[in-house]
Amino acid sequence: MTSPHDKVQILEIIARNADQRLDNYLLSQLKGVPKSRIYKLLRSGQVRVNKGRKKPSYRVQLGDLVRIPPIRISERKVSEAPQYWLDQVQQSILLEDSHVMVLNKPAGIAVHSGSNIAYGVIETLRQLRPDDQMLELVHRLDRDTSGCLVIAKSRSALNQLHEQFRDHHRMEKIYRAILVGRWPGGEKLIDAPLRKNTLQGGERMVMVDETGKPAQSQFTPLDYFDQATHMEIQLFTGRTHQIRVHAAHAGHPVAGDSKYGDESFNQHLKQLGLRRMFLHAHRLSFELDKKYDVTAPLDEQWQTLLKTLANE
Repeated sequence: MTSPHDKVQILEIIARNADQRLDNYLLSQLKGVPKSRIYKLLRSGQVRVNKGRKKPSYRVQLGDLVRIPPIRISERKVSEAPQYWLDQVQQSILLEDSHVMVLNKPAGIAVHSGSNIAYGVIETLRQLRPDDQMLELVHRLDRDTSGCLVIAKSRSALNQLHEQFRDHHRMEKIYRAILVGRWPGGEKLIDAPLRKNTLQGGERMVMVDETGKPAQSQFTPLDYFDQATHMEIQLFTGRTHQIRVHAAHAGHPVAGDSKYGDESFNQHLKQLGLRRMFLHAHRLSFELDKKYDVTAPLDEQWQTLLKTLANE
C-alpha cells in the first residue's frame, strides 16, 4: 500500500537533528523510500536547504528549513513493543545522565528493527520516552550478544562517541566469552585481518583473509574447564563479528554461536536449557565531559553454565 504525499514539505531542523548529515536526515524522515531515490532527489536539486542546493554530506543546522518535494512513499506500520518487552529494556538501564544512557542489552534482542524484526532496543526506548528529543544508537551489538550498549541523548555526545569508537586508543572495550575447549597456554594477541563475504542465499559471513582489514583481539583466560574456557577479550579494532571469527580461527569458537561455532557443543547447551550465545560486552570506558567506566553484570544463564562446567 502506498500513500501519496502530494504537497511539498518544509521541515525545520530541531535540536534532535542538528549536525546530522543531510542524507541521513532524509533517510530518517522518508521511511520506506529507497536510498537510491533519496540520493537522486539530492543530485537533481529537488531537495533544498534554505532555498539552496546542498551536498549529501552537509550537516543540517538548528533552524534550517529543508524542502522535500512531493513523493510517494511506502507506508510502514509502526509496531509497538509489548509491555513485557518495555519492562525488560527499562530494567536493563545501567547508567543515565543528560548526555548518554548505557544499557545491559539482553541476549536475543536486536538493537534496531529490520526486515524480520518489528522493534529493537532503540524503537522500544523511543516508545518508553516519547518526550525525549533525542535517543540515538552510538554503536551496534549483534542480536545474540549481551552487554554494554550506549545511547546518545545529544548530537554533541553522539559525534564525540563516534570519534572515540573509531579511535580505539581513546575507548576501552572489554568483552567476556565462554569458548569451546580448553585454551592452550595463557594470554594471546590474535592479529588476523578480516574480510566480509556474502554467501549464496545472502548470508553474511566474515573470514580471516590477508586481503581483509586489520583486526586485533587480546584473549586472556579467566577460568579453565575440561570442556571450555572462560575468557576476557579486549578489542583493539572493531570489525564485524571480530571476536567470534578470531575465536573460531584459534580453534575455540564462542559457545552457542550458530554461525561460526561448534554444532555438537551448541546442542549440549540446548540440552541444558541454555539458548544463547555466550559473548558479552562486559565493560566500556569513554570520556565526554567526565570519565565513564561502566560494567554490565553477567546474566543467570551465564552463571548457570559456569557452575555446570565447574561440576563436569
